[in-house]
Amino acid sequence: MRITTKGRYGLRAVLALASTSTDNMPVSIKTISELEGISAEFLEQIFFRLRKAGLIASVRGPSGGFFFAKSLSDITLKDIIDASGEGVSIAPCVCGKSPVCTKKEECEAGRIWDDMSDHINAYLTSLSLADMVNRNHRIAK
Repeated sequence: MRITTKGRYGLRAVLALASTSTDNMPVSIKTISELEGISAEFLEQIFFRLRKAGLIASVRGPSGGFFFAKSLSDITLKDIIDASGEGVSIAPCVCGKSPVCTKKEECEAGRIWDDMSDHINAYLTSLSLADMVNRNHRIAK
């Protein structure tokens, strides 16, 4: 399993948005780009996906930008990774994409990969954005 740049930057951008936005006021791509050192063009691609997934919303105009469409406690790490275009699978036979493994039903290794994927997905689902923001604030102090 490997999280690509899109997934890593997606998480960084969402954390930056969470720590920068006060009273859910919109934050510009430019602000997040400068804070995180990520190109604005790449962030636009990521934020398009996050908005399409319903995690964030946007407002146009001079004081526009992005804000959360849901409570931080209702957004999980899995939501962010999935919306960023990442998939979390240990092996190709676990991801569900074609071609499906012909030995899936009798494969002992496949069951191990399934179990491992279940554990990882449970962890990703258990961590909310609020948890991550609170964890970062505790570490920073």
